Amino acid sequence: MKNKTLLLLGGVMAISFFGLFSLQAYYMRLTAEMRMDQFSEEVRRSLYSVAKSLAEDELFLYLDNNLKTKEKGVAVSRSASFKRVEPTPQLRSLQDSSVNKSNIRVRPKVFISVKHGVNSISESSKQMQNRIRETYVRNRQLFDDALIRLLSETYVRPIEERIDFSVLESILDSEFEQNGVNIPYFFCVMNKEGKELFKSANYDPANLDVQSYSQPLFVNDPIPQGNYLKVFFPTRSNYIFSGMLFLPSVFFILLLLFTFIFSMVIISRQKKLSEMRTDFMNNMTHELKTPVSTISLASQMLNDESITKSPRMIAQLSKTISEETKRLMQQIEKVLQMSIFEKESSALKLEEMDINDLILGIASVFSIKVEKTGGEIQTELDADEAVACVDEVHFTNIIYNLLDNAVKYSNGPLILRVKTWNERSRLLISIEDNGIGIKKNNLKRIFDKFYRVPTGSVHNVKGFGLGLAYVKKVVEDHKGRIWVESEYEKGTKFIMSIPIKT
Repeated sequence: MKNKTLLLLGGVMAISFFGLFSLQAYYMRLTAEMRMDQFSEEVRRSLYSVAKSLAEDELFLYLDNNLKTKEKGVAVSRSASFKRVEPTPQLRSLQDSSVNKSNIRVRPKVFISVKHGVNSISESSKQMQNRIRETYVRNRQLFDDALIRLLSETYVRPIEERIDFSVLESILDSEFEQNGVNIPYFFCVMNKEGKELFKSANYDPANLDVQSYSQPLFVNDPIPQGNYLKVFFPTRSNYIFSGMLFLPSVFFILLLLFTFIFSMVIISRQKKLSEMRTDFMNNMTHELKTPVSTISLASQMLNDESITKSPRMIAQLSKTISEETKRLMQQIEKVLQMSIFEKESSALKLEEMDINDLILGIASVFSIKVEKTGGEIQTELDADEAVACVDEVHFTNIIYNLLDNAVKYSNGPLILRVKTWNERSRLLISIEDNGIGIKKNNLKRIFDKFYRVPTGSVHNVKGFGLGLAYVKKVVEDHKGRIWVESEYEKGTKFIMSIPIKT
C-alpha cells in the first residue's frame, strides 16, 4: 500500500470518526438541554402551585373566621329584636281546633307525572347551581367586605404570621410528587434583602452554589413585600444525565476510537513489514548470488588444465569453495530461521540435557573467535539443577547468536561472562559483554523481526534483523522468557529463564 493511499484512508477514517463523534455529542447535548428544560418547567409549575396554595389557604382561613364572626353577630341581633307575644283567646281557639283536626287523616292530592325521572339528574344539578348563585348573591357583600379587609390587613403582617412553616415542606413534597420531581432538595424562605427567614431541616450551606429555583410569595398584595421561596437541588445534574445512557455512549465511542487507532497501527505495521520483507528479499538475493557466483567461478577455474597443474592454486580454490559454501549454508539457515516465525509454535525435538555442559561446550568452541579480538570468555555455571528439556539444535543456535552478537558489536577487547543459577524452580542463563551497548529508545524493539539496532561507530555488521527475534521465539517455545539490560557504551546483558526438569 502506497503512502498516499494510507494517508487518504487514515484521513477518511478520521473525518468519519470525528463526524460521528460530533453528531453524537450534539444529540447528547440536545437531549440534556431538553431534560433540563423539562425539569425546570416541572419545578416552576410545582413552586407556582405551592405559592398559590399558600395564598388560597390564607384566604380561606380569613374568610372562615370572618364568616363565623358575622353569623354570630346576626344570631345575637335576631334573638334581641324578637319578643315572645302571648296568644289571644281567639288564637287559642284556633290552635285548639287545629289540634283536633290533626287527628283526621286527609288523603293528599299528589299526582306523579308520566315524565317523572326524565333528566332528573341534570335538572337537580341546575337547581343546585342556581341555589349556589342565590347564596353567593345574598352573601356577596359579606365576601367583598372580607376581601377588602384581607387586602388591607394581611399584607402588612410579617411573613412568619402568614405561613405555617411546619406544613410548607409537606406542601412542597406533595406538589413535587404530582409533577414527577423525585430527587432530594432543601429550601429556604428569604426576604427581598436576601436574608433567610426560614430554613428546612436538611438545609446545606455547602451546596448553595448548585442550581436553585425561586418563587415570589403573595404577589397579589397591594404592596408586595418581596418575600420568595428558594429551592435547591444538589443532585440535579446526576438526575439529568442518569437517563441519557451516557456511559454506554462513551463506551461505544471509545471502542470505535480504539478500533480506528488499532486498525491504523496494524495497517502501518503491515506496510512496514512488507517493506522490510522486500528489503530482506533483496538483501538475501544479493547475499545468495555472491557465494554462488564465487563457487561457480572457482569451479570453472578448476576445469582449466593449467590451474590444475599448480597444487597451491588448487588448495586456494578449494578453500574459497569451502568458505563460500559455509557462507551459503549460513544464509540458508537464516531463511530457515525466518520460516519458524510463520508458525505459532515450532516443532521442537525436546530432550533432557544438562545446560551447564551444553554451555561449557559452546564456550570452549567459541573462545577461539573471542581470543582473536584480544578478549576472553568467563563462565560461572552455579546452577545446581541444570537439567532441562530443550531442543539441542535450536537452543545451541540461540546461545551462538547471543555470543556472536557480542563479538559483532564490540569495539575493543571483549570480555564475555556466561552465568547460570537457579531461582524459584527455574534455570536462569545470562550472557553479558562490555560492548557498545544499546540505547534506551532501541531496547523495546530489539526483539522485533527485521529490526536492526544502529551500530554507530561499528561498521560492516551484516544481517537481516532476524537473530534476536529468532532467539525470543525459541525461548518462548521452551515456555521461557528473555529480557535485556543494557547501558549505552558500557555493555549489554541478556537473561533467559526456562523451566527445569522436575
